[in-house]
Amino acid sequence: MLVIEHNLDVIKCADYVIDLGPEGGNAGGNIVVTGTPEEVAKVEGSYTGQFLKDVL
Repeated sequence: MLVIEHNLDVIKCADYVIDLGPEGGNAGGNIVVTGTPEEVAKVEGSYTGQFLKDVL
């Protein structure tokens, strides 16, 4: 199943995350990091990862 989600409670339960960004629009659409929520949380350049640190 593929889910496009911004809710951290959903993201932290995912088996695998593909974080796109780093921004939206023309500054987005690039793969920033892929992996488990714990792996994503370790990547400094991932906005999602920075917020995930607080909920893991």
